[in-house]
Amino acid sequence: MYGLIPRITDRELMHPHWDLFDRFFEEFDLPKLFSEEKEWSPTFNVSETDDNIIVEAELPGLDAKDVNVTLTNDILTVQGERKQEEEKKEENYYLKESHYGSFCRSIKLPSEVKTEEIDATYKDGVLKLTLPKAEPEKARKIDIKH
Repeated sequence: MYGLIPRITDRELMHPHWDLFDRFFEEFDLPKLFSEEKEWSPTFNVSETDDNIIVEAELPGLDAKDVNVTLTNDILTVQGERKQEEEKKEENYYLKESHYGSFCRSIKLPSEVKTEEIDATYKDGVLKLTLPKAEPEKARKIDIKH
């Protein structure tokens, strides 16, 4: 009977804003369906001006050489890996929320771009891509042969 009463763990006291799903399994001592490792994925901001599409990706802790950017048709893909630093044995962590590992994010661009004029810069952990918009193809009349 007491097994159904939720209990407060030390971990919850340190971080009370757990995901409800995680708390359900933790509080009732049910087997864990997912590992403690959470997949890391960078955040993107995509904006548009009259002439450009601007994509900014937050990639803290990465070097530009660890990031690969590709554009296929209208799909922009950013991939890379943030390597984990070796943990120091003398440090006792109470909470560690840093995520490491490889990632791959793809987004569909809102319009066609001039691929030969794309500008990519990386500064202070932010990748900024400026993608000049291509002129949309104008409809042309196709003559039908008799």
